[in-house]
Amino acid sequence: MFVIYNDQTKFPIKAWLSGIDKIEESCVEQAYHLSNLPFIHKWVCLMPDTHTGKGMPIGGVIATKDVIIPNAVGADIGCGMVFTATNIRYEEIQDATAGTATLVQSIIGNIMRSVPVGCDRYKQKQESPVLDLALENMDQYEANPDLIHLIEEGYYQTGTLGSGNHFIELQEDENGYLCIMIHSGSRHLGKEICDYFHNAARALNQTWYSQVPDEYRLAFLPVHTNEGRQYLNWMQLALDYAFENRERMLEKVCEVVKEQIERYAGLSVSFSNQINCHHNYAALENHYNANVWVHRKGATRVRQGELAVIPGAMGSYSYVVEGKGNPESFCTSSHGAGRAYSRSGAMQQFTTEQVILDLREQGVILGKRKKNDVAEECRFAYKDIDEVMAQQSDLVTPIRKLKTVGVVKG
Repeated sequence: MFVIYNDQTKFPIKAWLSGIDKIEESCVEQAYHLSNLPFIHKWVCLMPDTHTGKGMPIGGVIATKDVIIPNAVGADIGCGMVFTATNIRYEEIQDATAGTATLVQSIIGNIMRSVPVGCDRYKQKQESPVLDLALENMDQYEANPDLIHLIEEGYYQTGTLGSGNHFIELQEDENGYLCIMIHSGSRHLGKEICDYFHNAARALNQTWYSQVPDEYRLAFLPVHTNEGRQYLNWMQLALDYAFENRERMLEKVCEVVKEQIERYAGLSVSFSNQINCHHNYAALENHYNANVWVHRKGATRVRQGELAVIPGAMGSYSYVVEGKGNPESFCTSSHGAGRAYSRSGAMQQFTTEQVILDLREQGVILGKRKKNDVAEECRFAYKDIDEVMAQQSDLVTPIRKLKTVGVVKG
């Protein structure tokens, strides 16, 4: 970790990297913007997977006094990870067949038929206790009528994956056991909430003659205002919905894995050690004797002894970690490997054929309907996860290392 503190910063920037040359220029500029906000508590944090985002770097962490910043939470509110281990050793199913396919190919195919991916959604309403509760407490949301339709629409997206960097992976841990990992968030709900309240904050900031320049894209809402309270209500709804969304997908994936393995390999399957954690959110926490709003945008909370999931890239490694509760990072770690290339940059740099061949050479089964954009999410488009983990050894302890054996992408 190193510190940036100069004539361009009001508050220090602590970066969990070896040097400023490891951070893209536009990301450093965004960190400078954050460091000049008048309501920052202590310092700005950049995790080792940091890269440029909208307004605030992804892999960025700030604690604020009495204000909330929609773009510092991010568009996919509640985006995060869910993980579970199984009692099955991967070598026990690796060579098994299911008709004309391998067992792993069959599992991946059945997951794709069971879980809508990309822009797909269910044709019928799905069960959602989270949305049911929201309808029972409409007084918390009716001040924002333009968002109400999202609650009804959400029933059709509960238990769906989405696209971009979201995935469902089958993995093998270092002891040879099969594990399941899913990366997804609040779907359309979170983005609409972010955009709506960012625009509301911009309008209010202009009337207040705010010191925060509009071009920073860091418009804020004091939490004691009506708009601030409204955002917190909607953000919490998106967080609960994202958590539920991942759980529903995991249930379906576990059903597929259990049914397929028991049918074709004759093995009894059980699941354990489930972890479900967000990495795009804000929460009221106490740090350095102050109650502050910790914004984690592409960053994972890792209090002392807390378990979390840090994914790598498709075809790479991922980690289950235990937090060390480091106060300097506000008890936070990276949320993944972090992009080394933008999506368009990766598409220009790597071909579909290169990526497919790489996955094949590693024995990774890819489930993806349209493969022409697969380079956007290839492992070459991301930083080396092991280098990222080395940079945050004071934040987390790795307790399980996982290698991709099968992946479903939107």
